[in-house]
Amino acid sequence: MTVSREQLGGSMVALVTPMHADGSVDWQSLERLVNWHVEQGTHGIVAVGTTGESATLGFREHDEVIERTVEIVDRRVPVIAGTGGNATDEAIRLTRHAQRVGADASLLVCPYYNKPSQEGLYRHFHAIAMAVDIPQILYNVPSRTGVDMLPETVARLAEIDNIVALKEAKGSIERIHDLIEHVGDGMDIYSGDDGTAMESMLVGGKGNISVVANVVPNLMSRMCDAAVRGERETAERLDAEMHGLHSALFLEANPIPVKWALQEMGWIEPGIRLPLTPLADHFHSHVREALQGCGLFDNDAR
Repeated sequence: MTVSREQLGGSMVALVTPMHADGSVDWQSLERLVNWHVEQGTHGIVAVGTTGESATLGFREHDEVIERTVEIVDRRVPVIAGTGGNATDEAIRLTRHAQRVGADASLLVCPYYNKPSQEGLYRHFHAIAMAVDIPQILYNVPSRTGVDMLPETVARLAEIDNIVALKEAKGSIERIHDLIEHVGDGMDIYSGDDGTAMESMLVGGKGNISVVANVVPNLMSRMCDAAVRGERETAERLDAEMHGLHSALFLEANPIPVKWALQEMGWIEPGIRLPLTPLADHFHSHVREALQGCGLFDNDAR
C-alpha cells in the first residue's frame, strides 16, 4: 500500500476540475487550486471524483487530471483518484492507471443507473480490489446512483485488506452509527455530506470528503480536526461559520454551484460541461450571500 489508513482522513476536498469557457480543462487553474489547498491545510485531494465531473471527462482527460494532480501535489498530501464507474472493467482500468501514475488511493462510487443488487455491489468492489492493490475508498451516494449499499454489504467488503474506507453520503447520522457498528475496525467511515459531516465525525467518523472545502479549505480542515478529536464546542463553532454554504452549494446539482462560487472568488473560469449548465441567475444572490457570510468574495479567499 502507498499510504496507511492513518495517513488518510480529515478534510479531503472533492476537487472541481477547472475548465475554460469552451469546456477544455484549465491546467493552470488546476495547479493553482491544488497548491492553495495544500497551503490551506487540506488533508487530501480527491482528483476527478464525481464533483470533478468524472462522468463527462474522456478516458485520456481523466487519466491526465489524476497524473497532473499527483505531480503538483508532489507527496505533500495524499492524492485520492476518482476511478469509479458503472462497468467493473472500466473501473479496474481507471484504478490501474491511477496506481501507475502514483495516486495514493482510489475513490470508487457505486455503479450508477444499472442498479446492481447487494451481491452485485459486493462482487463489483471485490473484483476491483483483487485486480489493483492500491488502497480503495468506496462511495455510497444513493441520491445520485439509484442504489444504496447497505451496512451488511459494507461489512463484507471491510474484510478485504485494501478496501480501507467508505465515503457515506446518505446524509443520515443513524446510518453512520450503523456502519461503524457493522465494520468495527475493519475500515474507516468518512462523511460525504457536508451538512452532517461534523456530527458524523463526532460519533466516530474519520473524515469528510467535501464539496464545501473547495471554497473554505482552511475552515473545513480546522473543523474536521476538531470533530475527529471529539472537541464538540470548537467543531460546532467552526461548522456554524459554514452553515450557509452547506445549503447554498447544493441549490442545483453539484458541482454547478461550487464552480460558480470559485468563479466569483477568482479561482477558475466559467467552464462546465454539458449536460451541466452554469448556475441559474436566480441562485446567484443566494450563493454570493453564503460566500459573504464566510468572509469570502472576489479574491478575498486568496
